[in-house]
Amino acid sequence: MLDEIRDRIEEEIAKLTHELNVELPERINKAVELGDLRENAEYKSALERQSFVQARIGHLQTRVSELSKIDVNAMPADRCGFGSKVRLMDYGMDEEVVFTIVAGDFMDLDSGQISMASPIGRGLMGAREGEELTITLPVGDRKFKVLELTTLPMQLGMSEEG
Repeated sequence: MLDEIRDRIEEEIAKLTHELNVELPERINKAVELGDLRENAEYKSALERQSFVQARIGHLQTRVSELSKIDVNAMPADRCGFGSKVRLMDYGMDEEVVFTIVAGDFMDLDSGQISMASPIGRGLMGAREGEELTITLPVGDRKFKVLELTTLPMQLGMSEEG
């Protein structure tokens, strides 16, 4: 999972770097050729995009640095955390749901990925298999039971459990 996230971040960095170094200078040069820069919407738009891309690259580089600091060996093998796959009974909806806990940048609800920073993600942190939880959501409290937990260490074969 860490390699997948790192690959996605590095792919986005590569695309943004290309945009920053190739596409945006071309847009800025074309806008400059149009003349008066004070009232040139294309020029202003390109500069705003350039600023955004620079900030996004900086953010993503920080994320890569943070990922390199994650020590899977130090993660508890029996409690929910980053990378855990969790099968829950959602008593409020009277159905089973499966989530994978991911970093906020790579959340994809359609594929069952939820952010560690989301209300459900925060509520699941540290939960153990068999535990019942009440999680406060913006729409009110919901009760869940952890039916099955596969932590990142388990997924990587670093634990006898699972």
